[in-house]
Amino acid sequence: MDHLTQIAGKLDEHGLDAMLIVSEPGERYAVGFLGEGYVLVTRGGAQYSTDGRYIEAAQKQVTGAEVVLTSRAHGHLELARDYIQTHGLQRVGFESGRVSVDQHRRWQEALPCDLIPAQGLLDGLRASKDEGELAAMRRAQKITDEAFSAILDFLRPGLTEQEVAARLVYELLRRGARKVSFDPIVAAGANGSMPHAVPGETVIENGMFVTMDFGCIVDGYCSDMTRTVAVGRPAEEMVRVYETVLAAQKAGIAAARAGMPGRELDAAARAVITGAGYGAYFTHSFGHSLGLEIHESPNAAPGEERPLPAGAVVSAEPGIYLPGRFGVRIEDVLVLREGGCEDLTASPKELIVL
Repeated sequence: MDHLTQIAGKLDEHGLDAMLIVSEPGERYAVGFLGEGYVLVTRGGAQYSTDGRYIEAAQKQVTGAEVVLTSRAHGHLELARDYIQTHGLQRVGFESGRVSVDQHRRWQEALPCDLIPAQGLLDGLRASKDEGELAAMRRAQKITDEAFSAILDFLRPGLTEQEVAARLVYELLRRGARKVSFDPIVAAGANGSMPHAVPGETVIENGMFVTMDFGCIVDGYCSDMTRTVAVGRPAEEMVRVYETVLAAQKAGIAAARAGMPGRELDAAARAVITGAGYGAYFTHSFGHSLGLEIHESPNAAPGEERPLPAGAVVSAEPGIYLPGRFGVRIEDVLVLREGGCEDLTASPKELIVL
């Protein structure tokens, strides 16, 4: 994962002398380390500044960049200014999608260069995962699959959504996850009609669907999956809706390949749900990219015209949500390849009745 070289290799394409990176995901992508630091990447090298809390670890872990220590007299901006002056850098790109107006104003006042919006440089590189990144995501997904298996043994009537969510976090962390990708969603019964329901005190009862959406982070990279299970015997319509969502997901996965616009992938799954008469109840896109963040781009969404690149990791998560009644969502994570895709998610998808 020599991302510094990859970033440097894109500078000419974007008309830049250097790239300034300060966001948490950008920092992690560039140097493989999080130290609340600044990264400056040029064609000939890179500088990474961090403070005394992180300097020892950074010196051990960061390769390919000069690691420098901030001080009260020379903070990140002062060190960046000195580096820019020393190397005669004129056009410096920055993460324009990550910077506040106030921060940009401070940079303009402090840095002797032209600041060029260049969010697309990093976004373009991060859209395609290399084998090192995929290895971390496979490990994260393996933990997530194991946690799902464990939660099936735990789930039963009488538990609250919050108790199930807490147990999911425990099962993920005890297996080696650094932290969760996002706060788990656990939605029982009628709460399942809200795609991003917040776990609460609703008690799980027989005859309910329970939707669980969760993931974890390993070596900085996210996993994400959703499963809907039945506690006790489900009603006939519940089964019909579940089978419709599963068929839609399978149709999307069968169509998924690198090079297709995101809207086409979304349409492949959406056509199944619409054909079954539930089109009005599929209220979000088929999927989103993920990696260092749980939501990245490009997406498998109706309005997404950009082609999905080879190596993109995209969720496959159609759903049907019947307000005040129940909902169903099934989510896997795919790696897009030329001519098809690889499904990283191993957990079963056929309806599970507990």
